[in-house]
Amino acid sequence: MRKRRFATIVFGFAALAALVLAGCRESGGEGEYFELSGRLFVFNYRVATVRYLVTLKPLKPVGEGEVAVASFENPAGGEAIVVHQKIWPMSDKVTIESPPLECVVKDRPYKVSIRIEGPKGETMQAFETTMASSQDQSMLPDRALTVGPFYDPNPELEGHPDGRLPGGRGVTCPPAA
Repeated sequence: MRKRRFATIVFGFAALAALVLAGCRESGGEGEYFELSGRLFVFNYRVATVRYLVTLKPLKPVGEGEVAVASFENPAGGEAIVVHQKIWPMSDKVTIESPPLECVVKDRPYKVSIRIEGPKGETMQAFETTMASSQDQSMLPDRALTVGPFYDPNPELEGHPDGRLPGGRGVTCPPAA
């Protein structure tokens, strides 16, 4: 009789613990489908590019046809850079990468807006954030150091082993604010 009572008590505590742990599981707040899990500038010295890179982590199951629309402030000025990224239902993260940028300045905050859109284009969630680079784009060479599938030296840089050309990158950047 005592063993049965003990087993019932142990089972009861185990069931209670399972319920408490299930209640603690992060499922996202009301209306939150994703959280911003990472943001950085990616500098690729070999190909002389810098890009925005943002990652999102799903907090709820992802449905078919969802899209992330990111609007990145253009460091060179002008209109924002808009990227549409399909969200795959089984992915554990969403990666959004911009095309190559020009005029990135160290420690300057750049605005980033992200919308999660449903299959019919309705906004499900929106993010606003800023990103600042820990490096200045001036540390990159003016052209890719290598070209082609065999990483041949870039002929445009002949006579310029440091990757710097007399005319620079050929981009006029806005004055630093």
